[in-house]
Amino acid sequence: MTRRIFSSRTATGVALAAFAATAVADAGIRPDDWRGLEPLPSHRQTSVDIVDRLRDGHFVKKGLNDDVSSQTLDNYLEFLDPRRLHFLADDIAEFETYRYQLDEALNDGDVEPAFEMYNRYRRRALERIAYDANLIEQGVALFDFTLDESVDIDRSDAPWPDSREALEDLWRLDLKSRVLSGKLAGESMEEIGEALTKRGLNRARSIRQTRSEDVFQRFVNAFALTYDEHTQYFSPRDSEDFGIFMSLSLQGIGAELGTEDEYTVVRGLVKGGPAEKGGELKEGDRIVAVSQNRQPFVDIIGRRSDDVVQLIRGPKGSRVRLKVIPAGANEEDVRVVEIVRASVSLVDQSASKSLLAISRDGLEHRIGVVVVPTFYADFRAMERGDPTYKSTTRDVAKLIEELKGASIDALIVDLRHNGGGSLQEAVELTGLFVNSGPVVQVKSLRGSTRVLGDDDGAAVWDGPLAVMVNRGSASASEIFAGAIQDYDLGVVVGSRTFGKGTVQTMVELPRGRGQLKLTERKFYRISGSSTHYNGIVPDIEFPAPNDLLHRDRWDGGAIGGRGSDVAPISHASAKRFGSYVDALHHRHEDRVADDPNFAYLRARSEYMEGLQAREAVSLSEETRLAEKAADDAWALRLENELLAAKGKEPVSSLEELNDRGAAFHDPESPENDVLVRETANILIDYLDLARGIALAESGAKTTGQ
Repeated sequence: MTRRIFSSRTATGVALAAFAATAVADAGIRPDDWRGLEPLPSHRQTSVDIVDRLRDGHFVKKGLNDDVSSQTLDNYLEFLDPRRLHFLADDIAEFETYRYQLDEALNDGDVEPAFEMYNRYRRRALERIAYDANLIEQGVALFDFTLDESVDIDRSDAPWPDSREALEDLWRLDLKSRVLSGKLAGESMEEIGEALTKRGLNRARSIRQTRSEDVFQRFVNAFALTYDEHTQYFSPRDSEDFGIFMSLSLQGIGAELGTEDEYTVVRGLVKGGPAEKGGELKEGDRIVAVSQNRQPFVDIIGRRSDDVVQLIRGPKGSRVRLKVIPAGANEEDVRVVEIVRASVSLVDQSASKSLLAISRDGLEHRIGVVVVPTFYADFRAMERGDPTYKSTTRDVAKLIEELKGASIDALIVDLRHNGGGSLQEAVELTGLFVNSGPVVQVKSLRGSTRVLGDDDGAAVWDGPLAVMVNRGSASASEIFAGAIQDYDLGVVVGSRTFGKGTVQTMVELPRGRGQLKLTERKFYRISGSSTHYNGIVPDIEFPAPNDLLHRDRWDGGAIGGRGSDVAPISHASAKRFGSYVDALHHRHEDRVADDPNFAYLRARSEYMEGLQAREAVSLSEETRLAEKAADDAWALRLENELLAAKGKEPVSSLEELNDRGAAFHDPESPENDVLVRETANILIDYLDLARGIALAESGAKTTGQ
């Protein structure tokens, strides 16, 4: 039976040579591109050096064995082809011969297998670019969007395609999905074809720019990942530019960027940075195009990360427009975000304070709020002996004194999105709330445990305290929050933290062959439990819809993530909040049950859960339009319910809402942070409960007299 063009598979076993020469040329593929890459002479000794340092210097004492080799192969294949759109089942069967040989190969400095697998991927990726160009040349308008077809969202565990026909059908469906997304976004077929052609050129350019060092680095990191996710090798070029991707983006828009498949993804926003202040760019958003000062957009899908950084960064005060696909949204749901570039200085990253005044039962309660974006210290100024050097602890101590001067009743320390920093600063900051005592246990690779603590005997704040955390709180933040819980000094609220309980160091490899970021220590709470993988579980949890998009797939097992504890350290509990937590939780639940802001956050969380559960995207235009209409209607209703509850005028469309500005309605935005206000209310509950018990005890003593 003859099916409509592009609704069936392409001709069986069509080799690249049979593709039209114009299609290959349109794809930007040159004859030299087909040549594979080879290991450099230096890779042999570098491989041996890395194996030696991992085996002898990593916290996890792990020898080379079949399990390590097998995991390395799986990691490497996932690095190369995460969506299983390039390798055939026959390729994988061929690579299986290396499954239990890679450990010995690395130990001997033999990285030929890695280059063999990469070159197979490289050739298949070029073939796919040419295949797409061939279909685009024939006309994307000929795709049939009435058929009941779909593409899987996550193919990481899908079977490898068992034939060339099956592989090309996956390519066809993936291209068809991109065409449909463009069509649903209102683009003409000519515009779609032009955009897809440019993306093919970007991918071909990216492949052409790949160097032997890139292949070696990726393979070695597949091996390093068998130890833990934070151990990483940097090639000589990347060692010189270590952190350039993050730091340059910080200088531009204040966002940490990463790559996922062919997309540039927002990994995090910097407190005080332009993107965070604007409130429109969100963690998990995919950036698909960049425009400088109102110039035409440049498509960045398929581009190398360093190219993307160069486009996004720019002079302070200049404007950059980004086309982004919001976190969890379909490809056609593109919106434009405009950001004024600025440098993110140490001042922007410094701790800051604010004051909340909340009236309840005729009483005004003054709640101080200290936001700590990172655990920092100006080590150079310290080494110079500068008595005015900046650090988290010094700045927070000063802010608390200023808040005490404003007669605050309670204090909130906000560690949301604080990814860590200086371990010593985490210890010293805890010392502002502990008179003296242990703070954290640090275990070395040799098994010895060192206790770090505070012994100055002077707490700066000993009143009611709450610590706010979320999935973005990690490492040093978890040390501080865990110590506050263990000492029962305050209540921890928010969502479960990231779960990073390890310490890394940078190791220089001999003869300038790069650097190895090596996990050499692990820290534990004074209770003896590990924060690694487990994170800090808040005493009172808040809905966190954005956290659902950043659940990590790794299980922390390689470094003892679960159930790996040490002996607790004796410490004197303050016994302040433990006996009140249940009552505080009940009061919190009663208060937010009918709160429109929390209803909004809960609804968004449920929606994100639904997005996470989706397994496929339909390629039927009618189905996609119906899904989009339903999603938009739900979102519009949710937004208008929140606006009505706030006494604001409803909007007629989501576009109108976006025009008003993202921070206009978002309960999690800095301007409308209902979570901070609810945390303040929890502290007022504590004051109320503690006051009631104190009065009861006072009355009992009076009666007893």
